[in-house]
Amino acid sequence: MDRPGPLDAIDEKIIAELTRNARLSHAELGQRVLLSRNAVRQRIDRLERRGHIRGYTLVRGDDGNEDVASALVLVYRQDRMRGGDVLAALRRIPEVVICDVLSGEFDLMVRVEAATLERVKGIWEQIAQMPGVRDTVTALTLSQVVNRR
Repeated sequence: MDRPGPLDAIDEKIIAELTRNARLSHAELGQRVLLSRNAVRQRIDRLERRGHIRGYTLVRGDDGNEDVASALVLVYRQDRMRGGDVLAALRRIPEVVICDVLSGEFDLMVRVEAATLERVKGIWEQIAQMPGVRDTVTALTLSQVVNRR
């Protein structure tokens, strides 16, 4: 991730438009901020790299409560201090919604949310086979009692 830099007026407009409607196409967004589609795409990529735009949220169902298969994957890395490749690989998996570095026995806590249990299983297998991952312990979410997000 690049260092966050100052936002110019166009960046602010892009963020404001995406906040109102994150599904705007690059072409539509370009019309609203008076830039070409390609220029908008480049700015969005830069805003993501700099951390001004982080993550995308999927809410399923009208009330946001439709079931989603989820699991916590506790990860032991081969080398705690030089395990950046594992972190980079986890960032590239869209269904990884949380990845925390932990103290204590485990190195990472990864929360996976996917449309199907089969997809969760596939992601777990992908994580377990990553170079730099020594072992994993996985727990499927049975129900959610508190969600303050």
